[in-house]
Amino acid sequence: MAKTPTQRLGIFLMLALVMAATRLHHFDTVPDASWGVFFLAGFWLHGSARWAFPLLIAEAVLVDFFVITGAGLDFWSHYCVSPAYWFLPAYFGALWLGGNWLARHQLGLRPATLGLAAVALVVSETACYLISNGSFYWLSTSVPLPRSAASWFVNLGDWYLPFLSTTALYVGIGAVLHVSVVLLARGLHDSRQPSLNH
Repeated sequence: MAKTPTQRLGIFLMLALVMAATRLHHFDTVPDASWGVFFLAGFWLHGSARWAFPLLIAEAVLVDFFVITGAGLDFWSHYCVSPAYWFLPAYFGALWLGGNWLARHQLGLRPATLGLAAVALVVSETACYLISNGSFYWLSTSVPLPRSAASWFVNLGDWYLPFLSTTALYVGIGAVLHVSVVLLARGLHDSRQPSLNH
């Protein structure tokens, strides 16, 4: 479904708001939506990567800076801001590409699209997780020495399913919203069509 510039901006602002609200950790019980946001942005903002992707990256960094410095800590010495932090565009990019791939191959509101969405999500989230976890494990000084492939695989296994389930939760919410909007738009379109009985 083609989107106007106004619709694209509205979608972008909605996603940016969700990411800011959850990445700030204002609500301890609400997990960070950033991974799901980048996948959904790749899907909904297909063709807008030149402006939307860097703006979302900048937002993620600014929120991190605000949270870390707001806690009275030095941003550059925080354990999360290791050399691996520079991989942030790469791992978020994997999610964006997954959503973008789905946008180009989806078949509308059909069961086959659900299967494509599941594949795109698992593949892109796995790539994101490998880049994120791997860069932190191998480059961060917060990870104790000695490092080994065996201990990295254990670490991967410990965190993979929680990250996947959180991302899938937000993408699922986005899918429900998407289907609802498409069905509503169809209903409005059909109601405006002239009746054949006249």
